Amino acid sequence: QVQLVESGGGLVQAGGSLRLSCAASGSIGSTYAMGWYRQAPGKQRELVATITSGGRINYADSVKGRFTISRDNSKNTLYLQMNSLKPEDTAIYYCNADIRIRVGPRADYWGQGTQVTVSS
Repeated sequence: QVQLVESGGGLVQAGGSLRLSCAASGSIGSTYAMGWYRQAPGKQRELVATITSGGRINYADSVKGRFTISRDNSKNTLYLQMNSLKPEDTAIYYCNADIRIRVGPRADYWGQGTQVTVSS
């Protein structure tokens, strides 16, 4: 009933930039906190950044000052601007959203992921 679709991943050289987008669609009643997570090969999924519906933001220490999370509530879309990328940022990036559907419960949803590869 709810789909999250990420886009914007790709291959970039160290020091470059990428902008990820995540569009939520379906029978959406309310969207609460949204966030980006990533998982590198052989590692656990980790938090990158989150943003509440009111705009409160939290970043992982490893991305502070380089990444910027934002959202457009009118479009149910989440963004992640990634600057000064490093090889250690290489991972699959996942979008997450806490959504209450129009007639139903509140639940946690995940996108399918988008690959970000940073070459040295």
